[in-house]
Amino acid sequence: MDTAEARAALQDRLTNLDGELAELTAVPLDPMSAVSFGKRVGDGTTEAVDRLTKVGTADQLSAMRTDVVRALAKIEDGTYGLCDQCGALIPEERLEARPWSVLCVRCASRRVV
Repeated sequence: MDTAEARAALQDRLTNLDGELAELTAVPLDPMSAVSFGKRVGDGTTEAVDRLTKVGTADQLSAMRTDVVRALAKIEDGTYGLCDQCGALIPEERLEARPWSVLCVRCASRRVV
């Protein structure tokens, strides 16, 4: 994948992430959707669990968005394909599968999320 293809894929992913994050973080329109944790499982508890799940998903998407923005910056400064941590080349296969990879597999496996 050349840098023009990577840039296009990253721009597309950034647009999609922004849309997903906007949807996940939108304020509920129903003013009656107050969330409460009680002793009984009910609609309020189900809604609270759903919101907690959305928060976790939004956190993951936000972390991915950070990597997408960083990968775009690396294209601009000519370091795309080099690990941010150790400077090693990121394998082409990894970049094709995840164009937003800013770490090699070894460094990514040590990353604390």
